[in-house]
Amino acid sequence: MASKNRPTDEFIELLRRSGSSDRAVAFTAQREIAKALEVPIRKGVLFGDVVTSIYEAMPLEPAASPEFPLDLLAPGTETDHVAYTNPGNGRIPERHVEGDYVMVNTYGISSSIDFLLKYARSANWNIVSRAMQVLESSFVKKINDDGWHTLLAAAVDRNILVYDADAAAGQFTKRLVSLLKTVMRRNGGGNSVTAPGRLTDLYCSPEAIEDIRNWGVDQLDEVSRREIYTATDDGPAITRVFGVNLHDIFEFGDGQEYQTYFTSDLGGSLASSDVELVIGLDQAANDSFVMPVKQEVEIFEDEALHRHQRQGYYGTAEIGFGVLDNRRVLAGSF
Repeated sequence: MASKNRPTDEFIELLRRSGSSDRAVAFTAQREIAKALEVPIRKGVLFGDVVTSIYEAMPLEPAASPEFPLDLLAPGTETDHVAYTNPGNGRIPERHVEGDYVMVNTYGISSSIDFLLKYARSANWNIVSRAMQVLESSFVKKINDDGWHTLLAAAVDRNILVYDADAAAGQFTKRLVSLLKTVMRRNGGGNSVTAPGRLTDLYCSPEAIEDIRNWGVDQLDEVSRREIYTATDDGPAITRVFGVNLHDIFEFGDGQEYQTYFTSDLGGSLASSDVELVIGLDQAANDSFVMPVKQEVEIFEDEALHRHQRQGYYGTAEIGFGVLDNRRVLAGSF
């Protein structure tokens, strides 16, 4: 519910009842509001979400172990899986394989918000609406950070950095995208049969998209230049370059949160004189980015606040993040 849009009369009445002096009436109405808040958070269709389109959510039973099997084709063993010419007699060679597994730990996250009871009693819906948006945003921010911290850690662990040595420092180029595509494929291991990996998505800063807007006539055809001029503000200037989807994220860029986490907390590095980080992902094969969910977000009314003339809500969830194969992640810089 956007604060600038007046809600329905039914919600206004529900809001008034949530601030009632009758505790039974107030708590019943607050419980209805709490359950209504769960719907958008559980669906994950929230403003600012930059993770749920990458990870595959996997609901688990409360007592289930978050174990995930690893690929039988371990890096370096692809050439061992071959067929033989059959001479017509003799025994066919046997090949025994065993799969390993990894356990992805889950953990609890929680958040809360409260406001004066008089705002609900007087149906001051704009303040209440903003409070609910803050509660939703706190979950989105936490999930975004944990998901991207996992991806950045996988990129550091892979220990491959791609950069365009011919480009000026801080200049995002088409050649960088081309190099990322080639390196993602070449370093996937195996051969034409066992190495299907490819770069599908590239995450960068808004400044990188700005560089695309300034590409000259020698770098863009007329059709692509028109896409730049007609692009909307809520998306990248060009959605695809060489078949790679481009995504700009606010936390990427020189001195921004995720780049600082990559360089300072994880000890990652950029190429000499480069100033910005990009992360490429292979999302064609849905086999690496997992998000086990033991408990979906649940929102509850905080009854203890009524004596303080306040109304509040709190929520909890239990989730985890894992990258099962870091060959699906690739770091670059410009």
